[in-house]
Amino acid sequence: MNRDVHRSREATSPQNEVKPFVKWLGGKRQLLKQFYDLGVYPPHAFNASTNTYYEPFVGGGAVFFDLLPKRAKLSDMNWELITAYRVIRDNIDELIPALKSHVYDRDYYLAMRSKNPKHLSNIEAASRFIFLNRTGFNGLYRVNRSGKFNVAFGTYSNPLICDEDNLRNVSHALQGISIKHRDYIKALKKAKAGDFIYCDPPYYPVNKTASFISYTADIFLEEEQEELRDICIQLHEHGCYVMLSNSDTPYIQKLYSGIKGFKITRIFAGRTINSKATKRGKVAEVVITTY
Repeated sequence: MNRDVHRSREATSPQNEVKPFVKWLGGKRQLLKQFYDLGVYPPHAFNASTNTYYEPFVGGGAVFFDLLPKRAKLSDMNWELITAYRVIRDNIDELIPALKSHVYDRDYYLAMRSKNPKHLSNIEAASRFIFLNRTGFNGLYRVNRSGKFNVAFGTYSNPLICDEDNLRNVSHALQGISIKHRDYIKALKKAKAGDFIYCDPPYYPVNKTASFISYTADIFLEEEQEELRDICIQLHEHGCYVMLSNSDTPYIQKLYSGIKGFKITRIFAGRTINSKATKRGKVAEVVITTY
């Protein structure tokens, strides 16, 4: 796909660049060039002016911000993440000063972490979410079984808590975009032929001892992965363009192999989340497409 096909909105800033506003484990920004080089985006038949782009596991939204389609429906089961997206879209002038009021300090961080975001205003909850993401260890977002954020304080020389220029660019990019707190099944119910759907679900663990980083209190293992595969088949049969990312494991390879119209492409992503530097580096992932 020609990357200019989807850059049809007016420039968001003099720099004309929009980046994810959160650091997100498994975020796709580092893979965008590979997506283009390997041709894993759908062909020109996807018309961003008349069809809709869906990203039901939006996370950091790197693919959305790369393509900038005019019509899009973004969703996620992480309530704090979706609240942040909505506040950036609708209340950017209130969010900026709230972010600038934060202090990079361990005790302050722990005090903010201990707050229940459901007891805060949406602007306060979004500000807290971005602050914790920017100052927590390695930019992780992880919750326990009770749904409580439990990432340790991160040590940085000068963390950028409020990236005002980019936040305003993001706000502009999100104008007119549907943003919902809902599961992917409900989010995709109205997808029609010609729509482009990118699914970036929680990855299947690469081995039995791999730690599972949970973005919500819910799990996403075999039963959930198989349900997602079945829905991707249905969407493909309905005429949608489906693209899906996951870990490169025998289970995932078997799950999607042999399905008519499905193609599996291996790509390599940098792994930075590991306590041992020797275990960081490139790790294989797969991109599954139906076109």
